[in-house]
Amino acid sequence: MQPLNIHREGWPVGLLFSRESQTSAVEHAQACATLLAIDEVNAAGGIGGVPLVPRQLPIGPRPDDYRLAAERLCDEHDVRVLFGTHMSNSRKAVLPLIESRQALLFYPTLYEGFEFSQNCIYTGAAPNQNSVPLARHLLRHHGRRVFFIGNNYVFAHESNRIMRDLFEQAAGSVVGEEYLPFHASDEDLATVMAMVEQLRPDFIYSTVVGSDTIRLHEAFARTRVRAGGGVIASLATNEADLAQMSADLSEGFLAAAPWFATLENPESRAFLQGMRARFGAEVPVTSGAEAAYFQVHLFARAARDAGEATLEGVLDRLGAAFFDAPEGRVRLDAATHHTWLWPRIGRVNAKNAFDVIEAEKGPVKPEPYMVQHSFGDAMTDHA
Repeated sequence: MQPLNIHREGWPVGLLFSRESQTSAVEHAQACATLLAIDEVNAAGGIGGVPLVPRQLPIGPRPDDYRLAAERLCDEHDVRVLFGTHMSNSRKAVLPLIESRQALLFYPTLYEGFEFSQNCIYTGAAPNQNSVPLARHLLRHHGRRVFFIGNNYVFAHESNRIMRDLFEQAAGSVVGEEYLPFHASDEDLATVMAMVEQLRPDFIYSTVVGSDTIRLHEAFARTRVRAGGGVIASLATNEADLAQMSADLSEGFLAAAPWFATLENPESRAFLQGMRARFGAEVPVTSGAEAAYFQVHLFARAARDAGEATLEGVLDRLGAAFFDAPEGRVRLDAATHHTWLWPRIGRVNAKNAFDVIEAEKGPVKPEPYMVQHSFGDAMTDHA
């Protein structure tokens, strides 16, 4: 049995979010949501009377910085339960260390799928929970010719591979596919937009993340494609990005996520009120923050039910745990370590906020390997 290192004075848990990364605005919101949930767990009696004690270290912008922080948290602070990482390259940098320490990582961000670790719980959307509904919506309402623009890293390449497959199944076509370095230059963006002008796609599918998203929207706003009604659709664009743009740059653009900050239900309102009361209205609350919030509660419920602070005990009870999250009731799929989530499509309105224009009626089972997924009216099987 692998102990998760609970102590009489508290159960140390680590946070792996950076204030210096490409996606620092989103990661800050995720860190805040994690701390809010820890406060709520402790206010409810902690884990059998033992409070969760958050441990954080400064983390630089590189994937290896996350690994070094995870190593210090495990070896110097006796942490065996960690919440965080955001971009896929940071998750992949951390996972071998987590596995070597027999620790448990909760990962609260959408990603490209096709991964499993006994030591990782994935609470962000898998491809069948965001790529499939977004592709379906775009094909039905915006056309069949798409231009892919992404940052040059693993999530962008893998997400584009999945979306290409989906579009081509439905007789759509990818007319262009370009990758930008992080912190792309104005010249890089101008070159890609010249291709967009030449090829005139019906829409752009963006896997650009973080601060480059705003500059992509600024560059696209100057094109004839945008003037003609073209839009950008993304899995990664969120409220943190909208906070850095005006509505003339974002209105009409599309995103797929399990939760948007405009969602109206009691749990969603309470979550937003808690975030604003604890951290102020200036922190943009995103779907990644919502996952960071509910995953702490899922862990706490499993840990209470387990009755023992071991990796095996918590993993066993996670398979039976559920939580009424801001998006709706969520639970873990024990076979894949991914989460049943509520897919939604959001469109940015004139007030620079997401209107939910499509939503599933219930939570969707995760299919991280895309072995079987529903697309349109047909069920498609993949080897």
